[in-house]
Amino acid sequence: MLCLFTLSASRKQSKGSDSIDSLILCRSINKFRWNQWSLTPLILLLCLFTSSNLANAAAPVEKKKAVGNEGLLPLDELRTFTRAYDHVRTSYVEEISDSKMLEYAIKGMIAELDPHSAYLDKDAYAELQATTSGEFGGVGVEVGMDDGAIKVITPLDGSPSQKAGIKPGDIVVRIDDQLMKGKTLTDATRLMRGPKDTPVKMSLQRKGVDDPIDLVVVRDLIHVQSVIVKPVADEYLYIRIAQFQTNTGRDFSERLRESLKTYPKTKGLVLDLRNNPGGVLQASVDVADAFLESGTVVYTKGRMENSSISYAATAGDLTSGLPLVTLINSGSASASEIVAGALQDHKRSIIMGTRSFGKGSVQTVIPITEDRAIKLTTALYYTPNGRSIQAKGIEPDVRLEKMTNGVSQKAVIAEADLAGHLRNKDGQDVGGGAREREGVMSDDILKDNQVLDAINLLKGLLILGQQAPTTGEEAKANSNTKPQDKK
Repeated sequence: MLCLFTLSASRKQSKGSDSIDSLILCRSINKFRWNQWSLTPLILLLCLFTSSNLANAAAPVEKKKAVGNEGLLPLDELRTFTRAYDHVRTSYVEEISDSKMLEYAIKGMIAELDPHSAYLDKDAYAELQATTSGEFGGVGVEVGMDDGAIKVITPLDGSPSQKAGIKPGDIVVRIDDQLMKGKTLTDATRLMRGPKDTPVKMSLQRKGVDDPIDLVVVRDLIHVQSVIVKPVADEYLYIRIAQFQTNTGRDFSERLRESLKTYPKTKGLVLDLRNNPGGVLQASVDVADAFLESGTVVYTKGRMENSSISYAATAGDLTSGLPLVTLINSGSASASEIVAGALQDHKRSIIMGTRSFGKGSVQTVIPITEDRAIKLTTALYYTPNGRSIQAKGIEPDVRLEKMTNGVSQKAVIAEADLAGHLRNKDGQDVGGGAREREGVMSDDILKDNQVLDAINLLKGLLILGQQAPTTGEEAKANSNTKPQDKK
């Protein structure tokens, strides 16, 4: 709790004023005339705050000047907090324990930061670990917060939610008769998770549909197969990455090597990152690295020294410089955008589709107890050329909408549409209203106009005698690199 409050400290005070404020704080406690025995937890908390200010006051003058206002506590706001705490503690209709109230305070503080930071209790922490491992029981849908509502970002490929007809942009109104208004992402996720073959009732609100859509979705054991490689149109490989999990980088390299060995006459590749919500940062670096010979893949910048990191590619292109087209859309977020941005900046791939989601922030999971943690936005990431895509997204080289029967589909949502999102520093936030309309990916890739056009583009490159869109020297180096060189 001490660290949580010292981060917001910002009052310039002398040693004397620190002591005076500490005395005023103690007097304010007496003015409330609280029961001294029932207030023990709060008094201990306030003592921690006060001791922090006194410790800062005792620091040498030279050090005080160097650090400025760091570490000082806003005592007026602290008094306001203690008053609010006491009113809730003594007057709320139901009795709530001190530990539960302090947990609520942590939740509220973190929830106000941005849409992706969250407090993870025991169940939520376990669920996060299960999700990144790629196996859990549930309906298989990625959701986010949008102005207090639970909004579907994308259903996972082959999941019960996708089979039931849940679509990106749907608002989750109820889960098992529990209203989602005022609920957190953790609450919604917990209700959707459960044992295999158990039903969960969901009520959805969809743009353009007047009445709520009521569904019964049967939970299944969600094995998120993050990498799929298929031969298409004779001499081309279609690579689908559904989500970036802990082992995605390794699985991707293994399956790509196997496929290139099985189909040695492969002339080009389509990398499909559409509706990929992201995942583990290192996995995205590994995937981009598989196509690059050298150079920066991505770098991050944050307030803390250890949050500013640069990730570089290692020597060896697994595909020996084969032409590559990467597909993205508004459901391509975070780690997907890292891959697309790196390949685009290095001119290694043509990016095709519609503008990506625009989640350019990095979340760090920080354990605070043995079974609880906070997921905190600690940095922004930048493409090799220094672009921030936060609330902006990756603009494709070739804009191409997803079509069904000649008609473009649903309106999109984006990072810039989420309430409380971090703004792009260049002021170029791009919301869903300014983007193309697009459809949901089809199960049959041969009926997917974006995939077919990507293959046609690859064929055109070959007809014109062009290599992958790398520089000349890189293309020559890639053509002499064996697929198994990169480990």
